[in-house]
Amino acid sequence: MAKILVTGGTGFIGSHTVVELYNAGYEVIIIDNFANSSPKILQQIKAIIGVELEFVRLDLCDESKVTEFAAKYPDISGVIHFAAFKAVGESVQEPLKYYKNNFYSLINLINAYKSSLNLVFSSSCTVYGQPDFLPVTEEAPTKKAESPYGNTKQIAEEILQETCKVSPSLNVISLRYFNPVGAHATALIGELPIGTPQNLVPFITQSAIGKRGPITVFGNDYDTADGSAVRDYIHVVDLAKAHVAAIKRLEGAQADSNYEVFNLGTGKGSTVLEIVNAFEQSTGEKLNYNIGPRRSGDVEKVWGDVTKSSKILGWTAELNVDDMMRSAWNWEKYLKDNPF
Repeated sequence: MAKILVTGGTGFIGSHTVVELYNAGYEVIIIDNFANSSPKILQQIKAIIGVELEFVRLDLCDESKVTEFAAKYPDISGVIHFAAFKAVGESVQEPLKYYKNNFYSLINLINAYKSSLNLVFSSSCTVYGQPDFLPVTEEAPTKKAESPYGNTKQIAEEILQETCKVSPSLNVISLRYFNPVGAHATALIGELPIGTPQNLVPFITQSAIGKRGPITVFGNDYDTADGSAVRDYIHVVDLAKAHVAAIKRLEGAQADSNYEVFNLGTGKGSTVLEIVNAFEQSTGEKLNYNIGPRRSGDVEKVWGDVTKSSKILGWTAELNVDDMMRSAWNWEKYLKDNPF
């Protein structure tokens, strides 16, 4: 079996990707320092797949430790790099923390495996800002980032693209996610936001179960179907499967270039109020919400053109909004009885 390293493998998307890699027949090694996750996730993954995976606790910003790891594991055939700080609000308050962590970890990883590396990079649709045209394609120009977090994704893509130009042995696929939500069908892994959730769906589930107060819908005067902002929500399990497809593409040396970019979404947008309604309809739970003013920095509407990922990666999102809401709610109920 090919050996795949997953950095940040106990995080929200990372843990689901670890499960899908194992299901696809890969040997998986996980690196994490639990800055954004819980050690308990390792046991949750084991409960799902029935096997305890190899885990190394490591801070990727420690260059010497990363070099030691690479020397110990020279047979890694691919890396999926999730490890990064990701809270938009915190990045505004502590920009240097984000620039140091998100860049040093990436650079140390590339340097440690510079002789040869197949890398899947966790990027974001935030690089597009408010697109000039919808749905947004991979060829759309990037806009000035609204936060240091968003800027780290833009600059990291630039670092990778420029390094690929001078390093033929470095092969990279950057995956630009839209809005990952939902949880595994077992309800054993899901999103674990630290503090007050910054994203809509975990706030919805925490509000529904009584952890939070009413939900605030930020703005109802946008140029959308019901006035609330539009996003392209994608089930985290579909997203995880796309990473497996990306690894397979790198393994097969199928790319025309050693740097490629793909959008990962459903190809359609949902308004905030549509998501609220979908949650109520799919779970039977009534939500308490109110309308607030627009939130500074929020994009009005964005959804992705996923033609390229469908055609080239052979991947298409399969789960719908109802699947997303039900699985997220099942995970929240699990957490109530099994707190982390």
